[in-house]
This record gives sequence, C-alpha cells and structure tokens, in this order.
Amino acid sequence: MAIDLNHIIVPATDAKASARFLADILGLEAGAQWGPFFPVQTANGVTLDYADNTDFSRQHCAFLVTDEEFDACFARIKEKGVPYWADPHHDKPNEINHLYGGRGVYFDDPDGHVMEIITAPYA
Repeated sequence: MAIDLNHIIVPATDAKASARFLADILGLEAGAQWGPFFPVQTANGVTLDYADNTDFSRQHCAFLVTDEEFDACFARIKEKGVPYWADPHHDKPNEINHLYGGRGVYFDDPDGHVMEIITAPYA
C-alpha cells in the first residue's frame, strides 16, 4: 500500500490572506473557502489548508520546483518586496543557496511560517 500526504492544516491569523500570499508567490490559485479552510493545492495533490487561529507554533514547508518555476517564484518574491534568506535561521539575508546542486530560498509567510522553494531535493 502506498501512503501519500493528502493535506496539512496551516494555522494563520488571517487564513484567507495567508493562503493568497502563498498562492501568489508559488503561482498557484488559492481555492474557495471550504468549511473553515482556505486551501492551496500543489501539483502533487497535497493541499495546505489555512485555518484561522491565534495560538500556534511556526511551521516550515518546502516546495520542490523546476528551475523555471524557481525563477518565477523568486521574481515574485523580489517584486513584492518579501524578505528572503539562503538559510532557515535568517542568517544570510538577500541570498539564495545552492545546496545539492540546485537553488533554494527561504521566505516567511505573514504569520512567520518559514516557506522554502528548492530545485533539488535534499538527499
């Protein structure tokens, strides 16, 4: 039996705004509200379901993208003036990394969840 991740709940102070923020950066659509959730679905079918909440710990999500998608996402990050880093601890601002033969960059969503786009999976 194959086991796939189907969805994850991402708490946010403004679920709709956070879903739209991520969808805009990734070049995806934020789905229509479904119950208390505002979904963002990735190409492999995993959905990030944003839900309003005020008590939560920050999460980390990494998205594997093609080189062309990285260029487009990174351009949107810069166009929107979103701060970015080469590392998850925010020690290398305004840089990207070249880990595992690819490129990667970290940015925070409106609630401080650390988002990452990478062109090569971490082995």
